[in-house]
Amino acid sequence: MLFNSLTFVLFFVIVLTLHHLPLAWRFRKANLLVASYLFYAAWNPPFVVLLWISTLTDWFAGRRMARSSTPRTRRALLGLSLGVNLGLLAYFKYASFLLDNFVALLGWIGIDYRPAAPDIILPLGISFYTFQTLSYTFSIYRGESRPSKSFLDYALFVTFFPQLVAGPILRSTDFLPQCAEPRRASPGQMGWGMTLLVFGLFQKVVLADGVLAPIADPVYAAAGKAGAIDAWLGTLAFTGQIFFDFAGYSSCAIGAALCLGFVIPENFRCPYAALGFSDFWRRWHVSLSSWLRDYVYITAGGNRVSIHRTYLNLMFTMLVGGLWHGAAWHFVVWGGLHGLYLAAERRLRPSLGDATAARGPRRLIIAGLTFALVTWTWTFFRAESLAEAWALTLAMVTGGTGGLLTLADGASVLILMGVTLGFQWRFRDADLETRFAGLRLPLRSALLAGLLIGILLAPGDDRAFIYFQF
Repeated sequence: MLFNSLTFVLFFVIVLTLHHLPLAWRFRKANLLVASYLFYAAWNPPFVVLLWISTLTDWFAGRRMARSSTPRTRRALLGLSLGVNLGLLAYFKYASFLLDNFVALLGWIGIDYRPAAPDIILPLGISFYTFQTLSYTFSIYRGESRPSKSFLDYALFVTFFPQLVAGPILRSTDFLPQCAEPRRASPGQMGWGMTLLVFGLFQKVVLADGVLAPIADPVYAAAGKAGAIDAWLGTLAFTGQIFFDFAGYSSCAIGAALCLGFVIPENFRCPYAALGFSDFWRRWHVSLSSWLRDYVYITAGGNRVSIHRTYLNLMFTMLVGGLWHGAAWHFVVWGGLHGLYLAAERRLRPSLGDATAARGPRRLIIAGLTFALVTWTWTFFRAESLAEAWALTLAMVTGGTGGLLTLADGASVLILMGVTLGFQWRFRDADLETRFAGLRLPLRSALLAGLLIGILLAPGDDRAFIYFQF
């Protein structure tokens, strides 16, 4: 069920209506839980069982862990949670990848091994809800939180439909306290929630799908024929597409939750106005980057170890982040490049200073270099293989006429991305809700009307959100 579909509109109207009836809070939470299972089952009903397995496993592990004072027992229960959740993730997401590479390795040493294809379907959103439920057991194991007293509240935390399949990845400490008291959206929350839904859908339907995807797709479909201008414009188009697609989903998720009275933390903070790569990861996919920081980087020792170990920890964390996105080597390279960027930035910081404190021309140079390297690195994210990414990288540096894109395509990308960079630079540290509320009512109304008209007139190709594949 896509946010950009009439089915979701009908579904959401029914859920909102039931949620605002004068019924007991427990019944309204049960309504949200059932609605969340229906929302997920709309793609593939049998995979709801995987949600139940994760929910029951971590509910049991968390409660037993809190009662136990024996370190060995607590470690065993954490191991149970990790084993079940990561085991399911490994089987459904990485089994084919591991098998293909094992076959390739045997072929490299001269053994012709041809196993039957596993034919495994990837459950929607499994990477998101796996990390979300693991944060619950991690926080209990570390003594940062207590287990939920209500199984209904915990099950709703795991499956809350606005962010179930593509985040933001919630923390139990943010969500479960909101389940304690009855919640209905205030008029202000309802208004801003609906506004975020409109903003998110416009980013997805008009900008990502309508303008940028038709420019990026032909370049990556014919990477070997691309010239330098094609390669850069196609990758710049995808740079915008991935932002508007994913930030659009996050805006819709946050807005839908707010209409129900729940507050979800923001997931994007003007990332293309970042000053350095640490700053970029504080602004891009914040819920994932903070999860990796807290549960991978810090667990591995963070920066509390030697400088060389710190570099290794950064690289390991970003490689995990790359693999989280997809079971393919080009995702590993994408994560590895960001690991190198972060390690190089840390190495240069004592001599060059903190990038976010830069002023004047130096500030613009750092921002431009950060954006350029992030843009190039998206090549490995978007490509279907390392060979395709390498072909486009060669095209970027060796030139060539190409001719895959028209002058109008180039103008569309440059204008839209120029406006995007200007907007993000202007509002990089701003509270958009406050800024929007500060506009005069006629201007707010005209802006929302224009966005809605754009959504309604956009070509309806029903593209799924990019992050659904993760």
